[in-house]
Amino acid sequence: MTAISIIAAVIFLWGAVSARLRRADLTAPIVFTATGWSFALGGLVDPPPAAAEAFKPLVEFTLVWVLFSDAAGVSLDGVRRDLGRYLRLLAVGLPLTVLAGWALADWCFPHLGIWLALLVGAALAPTDAALGLPIVTNPSVPASVRQVITVESGLNDGIVTPVVVFALAGAAAAGGAGGAPGPGAALAELGIGVVVGAGAGLAGGWSLRWTRRRGWAAGDFTGIAVLALALVAYTASLSVHGNGFVAAFCGGLAFGATAGRRGPAELVFVEQVGSLVSLLVWFGFGALAVPIAVERAGPATAAYAILSLTLVRMAPVAVACAHAGLDRGTVLFIGWFGPRGLASLVFALLAVEELGAAADEAVTVIGVTVLMSLLLHGLSAGPLASRYLRYLRRLPHPRLVAAVGRDEPTDR
Repeated sequence: MTAISIIAAVIFLWGAVSARLRRADLTAPIVFTATGWSFALGGLVDPPPAAAEAFKPLVEFTLVWVLFSDAAGVSLDGVRRDLGRYLRLLAVGLPLTVLAGWALADWCFPHLGIWLALLVGAALAPTDAALGLPIVTNPSVPASVRQVITVESGLNDGIVTPVVVFALAGAAAAGGAGGAPGPGAALAELGIGVVVGAGAGLAGGWSLRWTRRRGWAAGDFTGIAVLALALVAYTASLSVHGNGFVAAFCGGLAFGATAGRRGPAELVFVEQVGSLVSLLVWFGFGALAVPIAVERAGPATAAYAILSLTLVRMAPVAVACAHAGLDRGTVLFIGWFGPRGLASLVFALLAVEELGAAADEAVTVIGVTVLMSLLLHGLSAGPLASRYLRYLRRLPHPRLVAAVGRDEPTDR
């Protein structure tokens, strides 16, 4: 109860002074990871094996709500206006990032094997805009640039989930895990997840739109209904042996396409709940994973983490943005702000669940990379945003227009 009281007090204090702390370049993930680590050092949490099992449902539900709300919150009109750039990042940059991370992991850790190396590359490919919140909420950064970072972050975790599932199935089959689904069964689970999730999202979005028109839906409860809808997509898919995370992502896409003009307002509650539970996930990361990552990390792990956050991310972004009308500074800015966060942690937890001790080194690499990203991206977001703004002001006006596009507000 003492630990719970302290956690609740930290959440309250963060809410009370969050704007001031952000101006000091302290993000919520940094604060709560540090809090969790201090709990571990003080012996206020259970040892990892016992605590991790209790922690697992929270992490999975958090990713479900984040996947659903991110997918549903993508503005289709905004995406259509800049469709070419999003396709470049998601259809070219993201696969190249997975391949580069896979190749680098296989080279740095040859004993992992091809499947666990693929797991590392895929788990560290999706980005988390929450770690660069001072960027996506900074009105000084052109809205089109903020939207590129936000949309990419909202979609790439759902897109890469099938690759992670496939890698886990391959690693389990290669390791001779009894009862583990092979790659073929994993593909079937993904297909079921797509169908079930899209069906739940379409039915939920259409139903809420229909009931709103007739005045049957109370505005103060629709947010809770959408929160439950995300869980319906997830659990319904699991009940028929589908992939729940893919179902949540596809459900969010379908809901966003059918919910109508009131849809974004109904997502606010889901986003707030997702933000709250993500704070607890970062606390758990600090309490359970950081001590292990710090103890096990070696020079090869640190080198991989640095290359994953720089070359493995920025080179594919540069290739994807070639001839896209973006100046070099903007491409570097977008390439750097690809922080690794919540999705990578959940993928690591799934690896522990599916593979046990066989995934220890892969999970360590993922944990160290996320920890390094947490610090580097969180602390650099504010200063680099200011420097980027000064860079844009020095550009000739026509080039500035080409670089940032239409400066339209995108905050949901």
